[in-house]
Amino acid sequence: MRSRCLCQICTCGSDYRPYEIVQQPRHLPEEYKPQQGEIDLHTTYKRDFSSYNVQPVARVRPLERRRVRKGKIDMVPTYKDDYRAWDVQKSELCKPEQTYYPPAVKFGNSTTFQDDYVPRETQPRQSFKPRAVAERPAVPFNGDTSHRLDYVPYQLESKSARPKEVYRPTSQPFEGLTTHRCAFQGLAGETAKTCRPAPARATADARFEGSTEFRDSFQPWEIPAPEVRRPQEYVPPPGTMQLHSTSQLDYVPHPATRVAPIRPVPRRRSNTSPFQGKSTTREDFPAWESCRRGLIKQQQQLHNPSGKFDGLSTFRAHYLPHEPVPTESCKPFHAPLHSSSPFEALTLYSTDYIPKKQEVCPASFPSPPGYVFEDTDAQGHKFFRKITPSVKAF
Repeated sequence: MRSRCLCQICTCGSDYRPYEIVQQPRHLPEEYKPQQGEIDLHTTYKRDFSSYNVQPVARVRPLERRRVRKGKIDMVPTYKDDYRAWDVQKSELCKPEQTYYPPAVKFGNSTTFQDDYVPRETQPRQSFKPRAVAERPAVPFNGDTSHRLDYVPYQLESKSARPKEVYRPTSQPFEGLTTHRCAFQGLAGETAKTCRPAPARATADARFEGSTEFRDSFQPWEIPAPEVRRPQEYVPPPGTMQLHSTSQLDYVPHPATRVAPIRPVPRRRSNTSPFQGKSTTREDFPAWESCRRGLIKQQQQLHNPSGKFDGLSTFRAHYLPHEPVPTESCKPFHAPLHSSSPFEALTLYSTDYIPKKQEVCPASFPSPPGYVFEDTDAQGHKFFRKITPSVKAF
């Protein structure tokens, strides 16, 4: 008969199976044994790369030799030596000379603003505000509201009058004890003594000197006066001072003539006539005689009543009474439904449910019934062999 594992015998379908944990052997490291002899500290770099005697590299660049020239320096630059000034003659103007003559007649042309602008008189705007006049209705005001019309009064039951209890004072005197006073009486014992020393006031007949620890420890030291360093007296050098600079010694003056200006000399015109400070704007737009505009007051449209106040508001005057129409209630009546047939307490679950017998998983037993334990493999799985019933021969 073939043996079966405990996982194959289980019928409950659980994935977890208890296995026996086998402790693995611990690996012990080998004991270190030092090698005999000396360590060779030579490396591959020391063996393959030997040192060479290196000499300093000779400079290929020649030494700089300064040539000292004797004589006077020519201060004329290359630009002035190569580019000479040419004698350029001035070209004559081909434009005819036009002499300006001021006009003797008054300027009569009109401007664009004078042609396009048309003065208009300002007119007050028309008021579109509605008239605030209250129109009095002819129908009298009916003061019935929706609450008054829809309200249904109900008769309330009369409340039973509760008789007032008469106060009766107690004959026993008031103790004035609370729960805290009764429960916590306190422990009898001696009062705690204070560890604070008695304040002993030191009295001295000697006069207070006013010295402190800081004054006694740090006494004033005598600081010597700083030494005054005297400046050295100025001794003028012998001989006279040469005030010539390099520019004054090397500069060669050249005779040059001053350039005459080409701009003509302005000629001032002498005018004895008085200045006319009039312009086109002042002549065309003279000052107008303007007066301040008065306040625009609207005429009173509402007149104060002279008679007695009627006591009618706008709502009472404009209200039109309507007969209320009661709304039909669609709510069903609270009447229980009675049936002559008996009540069947059956549901779909109770009619369709088929009870099943709960089977016990054979793997939950230490030794499954009907099986005999054989052995356990390396992974911890237990194998059982099924017992075959013995058949008796006839």
